[in-house]
Amino acid sequence: MVKQLLEEFLLFSPGPVDEVRIFFAPGRVNLMGEHLDYNGGFVLPAAINVGTWCLVRPRKSPGWRIKSRTESLEIIGLSSDILPPKPERGFANYPLGVVAMLRQADIPVPDADCYFAGTIPQGAGLSSSASLEVVTAYALTHLAGLSLDRTVLAKLAQQAENDYVGVPCGLMDQLTVTLGKEQHALLLNMQDLTCRPVPVPMQADWALVIVDSRKPHQLIVSPYRKRREECAAALALLHQQQWPIRYLADIRPDDLPRALAALGDPVLERRVRHIVHEQERTIHASEVLAQGDFTTFGRLMNASHESLRLDYEVTGPELDVLAMAAWSVPGCAGSRMTGAGFGGSTIAWVSRHAIDQFIAEVQAQYESRFGYAPAFLVASLADGVHEVFMTPEEAKSCEY
Repeated sequence: MVKQLLEEFLLFSPGPVDEVRIFFAPGRVNLMGEHLDYNGGFVLPAAINVGTWCLVRPRKSPGWRIKSRTESLEIIGLSSDILPPKPERGFANYPLGVVAMLRQADIPVPDADCYFAGTIPQGAGLSSSASLEVVTAYALTHLAGLSLDRTVLAKLAQQAENDYVGVPCGLMDQLTVTLGKEQHALLLNMQDLTCRPVPVPMQADWALVIVDSRKPHQLIVSPYRKRREECAAALALLHQQQWPIRYLADIRPDDLPRALAALGDPVLERRVRHIVHEQERTIHASEVLAQGDFTTFGRLMNASHESLRLDYEVTGPELDVLAMAAWSVPGCAGSRMTGAGFGGSTIAWVSRHAIDQFIAEVQAQYESRFGYAPAFLVASLADGVHEVFMTPEEAKSCEY
């Protein structure tokens, strides 16, 4: 793939191969802890082996020349016109938003040709936007000779999505894309941003299967904003009653009945109930995952999906059919939606000898209900954003 991308880049940006640098940022799945990132809880995501490639070279002319493998549009952003964002720039608003946030933080951003190629299914809820933002920030800062702290890098990428693109996402996606570790999940404390890698002893027995509903989710227009507003309202009500908490995830399980009674609103009660129980599940899940107990982890996944369906109300018929179809397949330990919901994907731990049966049965049930097939990806857990170095043979083969 490196050779093919180099050839494409050199058509876009002719010049010496030794000036070209190649970077890759993964996508992510969240194994447990849904909608806890902005509520101050623990989350258990993992970086995966699909993501976003970024090839760059310094540019003599001013600005940032941006091209995607899948878009015919080529954008040149100048320092004088990157603010405000322009809808007609399409996907280029994500990398240009990163440029704007880096410059706002007084971090030098060299003029560059930037070519992007993604392997994350669009709309699948696997953080293609965070992957694009992080790889841009990492590539341009490294092109400038800088090596930023990875948490700082993640915050700048999140700021680009929040303030420039206009999506009120939490920080979990960008942190996972920067901090990911091969064959590990990450237990992230979203209050102090500490990270503990959790080894995932999959060996030859279990596989992580991602099932894309092929119903894209759009956070800008989805009820995602509404859920955040409801959580903020619940926290404000508890603060009015002198609850000494900073986040809803600070509510202890023993205090949950009292908190629900204090809210007095059935919708807010359901939201808070999910948050408190999901926090318990996430901590327990990190412990059993490290022990290789996929059976218990699967039961926690199923309970999480039911909580997201009934209490947080973010699943929808497509994700529910996928999860419930997976539960019916022998060899599947458990399944749940992953990401914000309202479309996107489910994940499942599946015994490797049962993968073919799993795909056939889940596809049949889903296609029978909706008239089209989902897409399947057997994923591995991957490292975070990094530079990819060419071999001399690869570089030489691409010279024009």
